[in-house]
This record gives sequence, structure tokens and C-alpha cells, in this order.
Amino acid sequence: MIRHIVLTKFKPDVPESAIAQIYGDLSQLVSDMPGAQGFTGGRSQSPEQIERGYNHGFVIDFDDWEALQQYADHPRHKALGAQLVEHAKGGIDGLLVLDIDV
Repeated sequence: MIRHIVLTKFKPDVPESAIAQIYGDLSQLVSDMPGAQGFTGGRSQSPEQIERGYNHGFVIDFDDWEALQQYADHPRHKALGAQLVEHAKGGIDGLLVLDIDV
């Protein structure tokens, strides 16, 4: 299984409702894709408070690398990814992506 982790530093003027909409659309995409499951996302509520500006994130589990690649290549993913980049502080520099084979 591949765990896809995305952390985002959103621009301060991006409303929580816009973030919730993007996350909701990503969740729907995951539920529509074979080999993808378990979308979980939201705002950090860590008592450690060491997010360093990456206050939002999400996790998706994929059956294998091929399923992750199909997700990455999907037009809806590309459109939603572009929205994340647009709303992230510094564009692509406001995103962290980790893919871990678990």
C-alpha cells in the first residue's frame, strides 16, 4: 500500500470554505477511483503546534504505485492540484508531498 501525504500552507486570505470544497472534491475523486481509498483531510489540531505554516493536509491510501499514478494522471486530480497550487502560499513551494510504501 502507498500512503500519499500532502501538506499545504494556504494563503491567509483563502477561506476555510474554499479549502473544504477542494478537499471534498478530492474525497469524491478518491471514492470514484479503483485502487484508492481512505481520504482523510483537514486543518491541523496538533497540541504540539509545530506545523510551521502547513496547517492543512490530507492522506490517501493507494493499493500500489500504479493506482497512485492513475490518480496523478487523472484530469480531475490535475485540476484540483492546480487549485491547491493557486491557493498555496508561494505556489508549489507551499506544498509538501510524501509517498510512503507502507
